[in-house]
Amino acid sequence: MLTSLTVTLLLAFATENSQESWGSSSRFEQVPISIPTPKAMDVTFKSSQKGSQRANRGSCPQVNVSLTDSDFEPGAYTLQAGFAQGESLGATYAVAAEDFPIRIDVMETIFGTSNATVQTTTHWSATVWDGTPTNGIQVATFSSDGIILPHLVMGPGTNGTIISLSVDSNDPDQIYIYNDSGMNSFTVAFRIDQHNNPGIPCTTSPPTNSNAFPCTDTSGLQFPSLNWIDAVDGPWCVCGSGWMTFQQFPSFCTPSGDWVIRASYTSVNCTVEPAACCLSDNSCFDLSPSECELYGGSSQNAGTTCATYICGSGTGACCVESTGNCVDFDLATCQVVGGIHMGEGTDCSSTTCFPEGACCLADGACIGPVALADCDAVAGTFQGDGSSCASTNCPQPVGACCGSDWCLDLTESDCSAVAGGWQGMDSACSDTSICEAPCPEDFNGDGVINVSDLLEVVGGWATNDPLLDLDGSGTVDTADLLAVIAAWGDCG
Repeated sequence: MLTSLTVTLLLAFATENSQESWGSSSRFEQVPISIPTPKAMDVTFKSSQKGSQRANRGSCPQVNVSLTDSDFEPGAYTLQAGFAQGESLGATYAVAAEDFPIRIDVMETIFGTSNATVQTTTHWSATVWDGTPTNGIQVATFSSDGIILPHLVMGPGTNGTIISLSVDSNDPDQIYIYNDSGMNSFTVAFRIDQHNNPGIPCTTSPPTNSNAFPCTDTSGLQFPSLNWIDAVDGPWCVCGSGWMTFQQFPSFCTPSGDWVIRASYTSVNCTVEPAACCLSDNSCFDLSPSECELYGGSSQNAGTTCATYICGSGTGACCVESTGNCVDFDLATCQVVGGIHMGEGTDCSSTTCFPEGACCLADGACIGPVALADCDAVAGTFQGDGSSCASTNCPQPVGACCGSDWCLDLTESDCSAVAGGWQGMDSACSDTSICEAPCPEDFNGDGVINVSDLLEVVGGWATNDPLLDLDGSGTVDTADLLAVIAAWGDCG
């Protein structure tokens, strides 16, 4: 009788706190705001080391990457009010293996306030990883100190500020990533080191009227496996703690959009392909942009060649990026309107200027329609101009599927069909320890048996989920609840 009473009280307390966690006082309370004009806070780090030689920027093009479709301009944003002191927001960006090493040039995010009644001061940090926060290598971190790097100070009202962090180009200490992690990616994260007016994490939100918070976009979450949060721990933090992707986060805690974060990087040892180079006498040579500049020429767009490009006034397809249209113009006219001339002899009837279509991501999701370049930026596979997600079957990722005494590399749906436990898209049965479960009660793998594991059992009540059915009875029931309670605390 005492055991039953204990379970009843614990469930009641867990339910009460769970409802609070996604209610109006949630640590992830989402507040729609409209930012009139985000202010720019340009922060340039310069080390104390002396160095007069300017860092070699080379002739490689800068690459801009972002998961959000926000343009960082005035408009609608979602303020993630309740984001606790000590928590971090991050985003991972894919980079082609051949582009490494790369130098990180700029990291940016937007913080906002909603009807703040006081001036707010937020201490912040920014960190960069080679790879991801959980499996990668930390390469750099910067923290505001109010001297070299200013704190984020925002006035009363509803405002937005872009934190734009870069390293002084004259500084010998640049942020280089060499792909030592082997993950062909890097992660940028911003952390709230100190709120203006902290609340109690997982219990009450930091007061919205006296704090600044990070923003997500309003178009919906499109990259759950690439957006990250480093959540704080504490009593009744049912969302979990530590670094997790939005895909790993409980659905009732997950923000509704992608973090408003973007970055720019430059490949240090890139190979610049030759393009048509027009000299002053309209002669044409296929040269790299730097070689063309050396000879006093004008380098044409990437992909052009003198075999088809005629320097001068030849008529051809002109792609106008500002309107998305194609018109048949001569070179001079095309340049006047800011278009991309595709070469003399080309025509709009056989030219696709800005292809858009479905894009298959590594996690099996489909986004689109998006531009080819945007699909490449997130390491996706472009499905062709005019394609749509409605008619596209993206290949699903394969991962280790663990049974009672077996392991097979399967898709998540196939694993579910055979009542196995799928270990994620980055797992494989070749890892002989992948199916080991030192703490079978630790359903979310955070190393602690706590309320979140208890809620997993409640959520699967009366089903035959093999992961939640700890006693093997064929049904998730009270015995499984008691097993979680008996194992309460640190795993192992």
